[in-house]
Amino acid sequence: MNNFSSTATAARERSLRDIELHGEGDTLREECGVFGIYGHPDAAAITALGLHALQHRGQEAAGIVSFDGHRFHSERRLGLVGDTFSRASVIEGLPGENAVGHVRYSTTGETILRNVQPLFAELNAGGFAIAHNGNLTNGLTLRRELVRQGAMMQSTTDTEVVLHLVAHSKRNRFIERYIEALRAIEGAYALVSLTNKKLIGARDPLGIRPLVLGELDGCPILASETCALDIIGAKYVRDIEPGEVIVFDEKGTEIHKPFPPQPPRPCIFEYIYFARPDSIVGGRSVYEVRKGFGAQLARESHVDVDVVVPVPDSGVPAAIGYSQASGVPFELGIIRNHYVGRTFIQPTQTVRELGVRMKHAPNRAAIEGKRIILIDDSLVRGTTSKKIVRMMRDAGAKEVHFRLASPPIIHPDYYGIDLPDRGGLLAATHSLEEMRDIIGADSLAFLSIDGMYRAVGEPGRDPANPKFSDHCFTGDYPTHLTDQTQVEQPQHQLSLLAEAS
Repeated sequence: MNNFSSTATAARERSLRDIELHGEGDTLREECGVFGIYGHPDAAAITALGLHALQHRGQEAAGIVSFDGHRFHSERRLGLVGDTFSRASVIEGLPGENAVGHVRYSTTGETILRNVQPLFAELNAGGFAIAHNGNLTNGLTLRRELVRQGAMMQSTTDTEVVLHLVAHSKRNRFIERYIEALRAIEGAYALVSLTNKKLIGARDPLGIRPLVLGELDGCPILASETCALDIIGAKYVRDIEPGEVIVFDEKGTEIHKPFPPQPPRPCIFEYIYFARPDSIVGGRSVYEVRKGFGAQLARESHVDVDVVVPVPDSGVPAAIGYSQASGVPFELGIIRNHYVGRTFIQPTQTVRELGVRMKHAPNRAAIEGKRIILIDDSLVRGTTSKKIVRMMRDAGAKEVHFRLASPPIIHPDYYGIDLPDRGGLLAATHSLEEMRDIIGADSLAFLSIDGMYRAVGEPGRDPANPKFSDHCFTGDYPTHLTDQTQVEQPQHQLSLLAEAS
């Protein structure tokens, strides 16, 4: 086994230990969030507020890079946005009218400062900062080629590959170098970049990752979601189109479309889990779509019960939709504690088994003696679901039925979602009845794939022309998976593990 494989194996073992200690094994890990603003005197403060709104997309680290017309300024820290950027002294240290920011999600790799974005480098054309949401499916292949050519990598993220591709380009204009770099990469990306003169946004040709354009006091804003515009009172203008590169400078706006047009395939998980409920994604209210998932689930797999109970917080909209469609009362049968830290260590098996109660507590008055349906957004390993079912029974529930507002996840993701390999996905290795038995429910059902499509306004899934990236359910990956066929690696991380020299 080579050094890289050994590193990958060690990381997976650390991940399993984290699951055992912290109970984090049954949730989808968030992606990343990006934000950029051009020409506003309060650029850094506005960027910090935008990142606050995007905090759900990444809780591991946050960073902002600003430009004051002469110098770039950078502040990147591990932790939540408020841990660093709520302090006036930090914002004052980020002067200038232009800024870009990033929140990073937790991965199975190391948590180290050098991976915190935006990344920054001095190129022959001047300073260049870049923030990335997504994952490059040929990032390792490109990285190894760049290293062979003499590149010295300072981080272990695939984002740095884009920076080096721009630096290596022989094109005359910076935007031509930038586009040449985009032509070389594969996978999913929403990029926000800052130079001495420009703010640049780019979205992958299939539009897998979201990126929106807003305006505040006449100044353009780029952000992962509309909720980041709402928090600062900005006007939503439009979505950045798939494959579009948009440039803002003192001369105005310049649009490039360097890729042949093709049917878009945005990620369906933005609606299922990632986006904030108050965001508008692809012209659809995330909240209404999630209610639609629940309503469709009620039509497909309802049983006679007394109350509908969401698994908070992501299961709440779907549970409301289920309740409205079925006529069964909605109750908050589980109360979530929002003040649980991620670093709490549970030292003994007895305490470890009680760990789920730190985050979720039963509302006995709402469930005791009743037949309940639990609604959650998705099922990964099943570990948390099993604990919640047991909690409901211990609190006196007469029957516990479990419903998932998405289809079974049976394939890994390579576009930025931190999912286990196929062997770690419960639905990929067990039948429906086996899964029901494992989590201890009286019945178990998932939303159908066609039902998922109907909930977003489509007649069903057209196998010849699917409207979304739904590969986790279908195995239909919309891009080349170059790294998966050429190198052994962690298959779902946004951050690449360093290869020993």
